[in-house]
Amino acid sequence: MKFKFVCALCVYLFFGKVFSQSTEMEKVLSQIEQNNKALKAYQSYINGQQLLNKSGNNLPNPEVLGYYLPFGEHQSDDYSEFEVSQSFEFPTVYLARNKWNKLQEDQLEAMYTKKRQEILLNAKKGLINLNMLRKRLEIEEVRKTQSLEVFQQIQEMYNKEQVGILDLNKAKVAWIQEQFVVEQIQADIQNQLTELQTLNGGQSIEMNDLQLDSPVQLQSIETIWSEKLANDPRLTELQANEASAFQNVKLEKNKVLPNFSLGYNYQGVNGNDYSGVFGGLSIPLWNSKNKVKAAKADFEYQQTNSEVTRALMYSQFQQEYNQYLLLFNKYTEYRETLSNLDSEALLFKAYSLGEYSFLEYYMEVQFYRDATDRMLEMEKQLQQLQAQLLIHQL
Repeated sequence: MKFKFVCALCVYLFFGKVFSQSTEMEKVLSQIEQNNKALKAYQSYINGQQLLNKSGNNLPNPEVLGYYLPFGEHQSDDYSEFEVSQSFEFPTVYLARNKWNKLQEDQLEAMYTKKRQEILLNAKKGLINLNMLRKRLEIEEVRKTQSLEVFQQIQEMYNKEQVGILDLNKAKVAWIQEQFVVEQIQADIQNQLTELQTLNGGQSIEMNDLQLDSPVQLQSIETIWSEKLANDPRLTELQANEASAFQNVKLEKNKVLPNFSLGYNYQGVNGNDYSGVFGGLSIPLWNSKNKVKAAKADFEYQQTNSEVTRALMYSQFQQEYNQYLLLFNKYTEYRETLSNLDSEALLFKAYSLGEYSFLEYYMEVQFYRDATDRMLEMEKQLQQLQAQLLIHQL
């Protein structure tokens, strides 16, 4: 019973940690989505386009005509005439255009979702970069402290004439370099925060301690691609473009049907009044010429473009997925090797005990530092590549 309780507690702590990290990232991205000025402007643009599309299905304006003819030689009273008319297309045209407008709304929504995901992906990559910069800063602060201690030891040995000026200068240069690295990372962190603040509409980001999980093995390429086919707005937009083009073919076919005009007419002359209704018929013999053919050609283009674009997207997706697998395997080897060694600390201890000269210590420790830096860079690339591969989940 005790064993089960311990296991349950471990599982709870692990998933609680993962959930809190995920929630913190989602919270920041939610802030950016709400405050980003580009998204707000794009939403206003989409709203305007939707209203413009709907206005294209309105009836033409009614027409009012009046005639009063007092001039000329005539023995009867002055002639007057009044006429009100309303023209409209064949009723099925409005139904077809209304369906076409709804499909265009789907296109606009897909465009907005694509824009939103691009901005959120940029923000997520910025947060990943910020997290890695903070990791590096912690490491470099330790290295800076160690470099200072080494320099102080060399300074004491130099004062006792146990080492020469060259060793002292090398130790000082190494310490200065570490100071510069720390200052550069601090500047990079501030620049990244400024970039994130810009994405957040100029407002400061409310963010607690953001700690990201280590990269993990992704699902199979087929599983992720199936998710993309259903949720990626770039693919959704292609489908919407095809559906809109197909509906436009139906719309143009309906426009070949005749237009109508109905109205009221009044005529008054010689004390006699005549009034009544009238109707008219407009046959679109010339105006609709080649428009159906053009709509069909556009639909064929959208179909071909969808096939080509989808194939290119899958090819790029495969390349990114394979690159992720390659990096992940190499990163796992680095992490397993370096996690079992506390190389820098051991080398510093050995140097403090006099087992290494400064030159030997510096050459050895630089090798392990380069390996650690390379592992951190691979972790950053993996986090950002994973975000790119799973952009459809944003």
